[in-house]
Amino acid sequence: MATDRSALTSLEREKASVFHSWSAQGSINPMMVKSAQGVYVTTEDGVTFLDFSSQLVNTNLGHQHPDVVRAIQEQAATLATIAPQHGYQSRYRAAEMILDHSFEGAAKVFFTNGGTEAVEHAVRMARLHTGRAKVLATYRSYHGATATSINLTGDPRRWPNDNGSSGVVHFFGPFLYRSVFHATSEEEECQRALESLENTILFEGPATIAAVILETIPGTAGIMVPPTGYLQGVRELCDRHGIIYIADEVMCGFGRAGAWFAYQRHGVKPDLVTFAKGVNSGYVPLGGVVINEAISATFNDRVYPGGLTYSGHPLACAAAVASMEVMEREGVIENARRVGDDILRPGLAAMAKKHRVIGDVRGLGVFFALDLVSDRESREPLAPYGASSPAMNEILAACRDERLLVFANFNRLHVVPPCTITDDEARDGLARIDRALQVGDRYYVGA
Repeated sequence: MATDRSALTSLEREKASVFHSWSAQGSINPMMVKSAQGVYVTTEDGVTFLDFSSQLVNTNLGHQHPDVVRAIQEQAATLATIAPQHGYQSRYRAAEMILDHSFEGAAKVFFTNGGTEAVEHAVRMARLHTGRAKVLATYRSYHGATATSINLTGDPRRWPNDNGSSGVVHFFGPFLYRSVFHATSEEEECQRALESLENTILFEGPATIAAVILETIPGTAGIMVPPTGYLQGVRELCDRHGIIYIADEVMCGFGRAGAWFAYQRHGVKPDLVTFAKGVNSGYVPLGGVVINEAISATFNDRVYPGGLTYSGHPLACAAAVASMEVMEREGVIENARRVGDDILRPGLAAMAKKHRVIGDVRGLGVFFALDLVSDRESREPLAPYGASSPAMNEILAACRDERLLVFANFNRLHVVPPCTITDDEARDGLARIDRALQVGDRYYVGA
């Protein structure tokens, strides 16, 4: 018998019927959104927020870009869906454009519905290609939420889902601000992190390891840009031992780090690259794997045991083609890099001089994090690893009062606006963060 919901508010209907991810269902209070445009999101009650989160760091072109919306509409009018065993123009055009912006030797693209599936299939390809089972991943990482990808993930979301039998081995990557290697410089951190990885490989047995997977710049885990030489060192270790190097670019790709792919800023060539999010700003779910020639050739005469009903969905691929055309035509990649260099980095550095609760500023492009602490000397985080705190809750409430959408994790605020943001919009967002952090200053106890 149908339930009469006419007397309920939109929020009440949402909470009563929708099961939300990463949430205790009884305590959620989602913001009810009516519309969005550019870098702004408007709620059902008419309040407009500046989106400094890019939602889940995926709306790289901002909201409702007319060219991408139009491409989806036109594709829907022509071919709304088709089974993946068939070919069609928007899919091969999307693949061609992704390959054109990828590494030399990139051969083919396998499309998925999102980033977690891309990781699942990249690992499967690496294991089948090498005949090995183990995959190495860092502790400070996030690779997705399905069976293999959640076990690869290093952050606490893995813990309730970790069955300990997925062939995953975790290691520490470089992170000078919270170094586990007692390093005092980026050079020391790089060298010691590589030595630690090499020891992990040797003690695990190089012949048992199929792949090393790295977020080129870890996103949710803290936006830790790797030191100069680290990724080249990983590449050399992989080459020496016949290990596949998988670059996870789901969050940091397609302009986010001021380049088509973040690995390009480090002069390395991966074997497999996972992508999603920014490839079409999330307008229609899409992810995929860029595959090098050697791994692609493995499956020329051998059936690849994997597929998806919606692999390379026409609407998603049309959105990807339009998105990449916009990035090329409007200089979106260059804008992200310039805004990061000219507005975000100096603005956040100035903010850190004003607010001692900011322990560290790090990032590049439109991909920055503020590491918030209660004491700069001890670097005590403003919230414990894997949890929040009253201080962080108050800061986030202050951001909401400032009508600012932010991406936060543990003791960090991530500054991740759309790649299309203007200088004035970026300055406005920084000013709102500056005012919100006055709340956090009350929790600083250091000298």
